[in-house]
Amino acid sequence: MSVIALAELRAHLAPGQRLLGLDLGEKIIGLALSDTLLTLATPYGTLKRGKFTADVQKLATIIGNEGVGGLVVGHPLNMDGSGGPSAQSARAFARNFAARSDLPVVLWDERLSTAAVQRDMIAADASRKRRAASVDKVAAAYLLQGALEALRNLPPP
Repeated sequence: MSVIALAELRAHLAPGQRLLGLDLGEKIIGLALSDTLLTLATPYGTLKRGKFTADVQKLATIIGNEGVGGLVVGHPLNMDGSGGPSAQSARAFARNFAARSDLPVVLWDERLSTAAVQRDMIAADASRKRRAASVDKVAAAYLLQGALEALRNLPPP
């Protein structure tokens, strides 16, 4: 498959398939899953990053076990909309994953998602240790939820 626009995603999903959200960090990939109705994103877990092939194999297991029909990859753009090294890395990951998979991949603007999650966790009085352990998967859920809401607000095909 290839990297596609969010507006094209609905046409590639079978009924009941979920979306998997990825928040790509340098060392950790945060994961979130949508429900089968594509309305709610839930933190799923994290993967320690390794070689790309190993990461793809771990993701393939999750995709198969959870009935995933597409990926939403966080695209960390700068505030002015330009892309820095992290955005370039996310685009490369999405492109390389799409080349190895039949699943559609969408890049989703994740500006300030980790900062928003950190702020919410601090407001909820989460300890530094707890924030460190869960910020990646919660950030993945935050960006996936944004994509789900945008998908829901698109006009029907």
